[in-house]
Amino acid sequence: MSTIQVEVVSAEEAIFSGRAKFVALPGEAGELGILPGHIPLITRIKPGAVRIEKEDGSEEFVFVAGGILEVQPKCITVLSDTAIRGHDLDEAKANEARKAAEEALKNAKSDVDLAKAQSELTVMAAQIAALRRFRQKK
Repeated sequence: MSTIQVEVVSAEEAIFSGRAKFVALPGEAGELGILPGHIPLITRIKPGAVRIEKEDGSEEFVFVAGGILEVQPKCITVLSDTAIRGHDLDEAKANEARKAAEEALKNAKSDVDLAKAQSELTVMAAQIAALRRFRQKK
């Protein structure tokens, strides 16, 4: 089976670089599945899990807090401000951050505060869901 180069990059570091048979991630309009030979594409992605089926058949999970996906004939690139390897996700920290976002939502005094709190809550809920998916696959 053919493979394609995959790069997952956060603002701080390269999170994953390697060859893959398949990549699944949360696109703006729904779940996207990318195989080698996919047509070129640029789209936004939502917060959630990026699942990478590596060349050897094993899987890598990365949580992204949204970002941009670029698919080219020989490379898939995922760019995100925040990306965390599945094994580095911390459920306790994610739950604390979710509670803080819920509190900020209750105390929002302006539309900007409300939008920011809603965004943070969405990201934390997606991170917790990604963590649970990662644990089920182990």
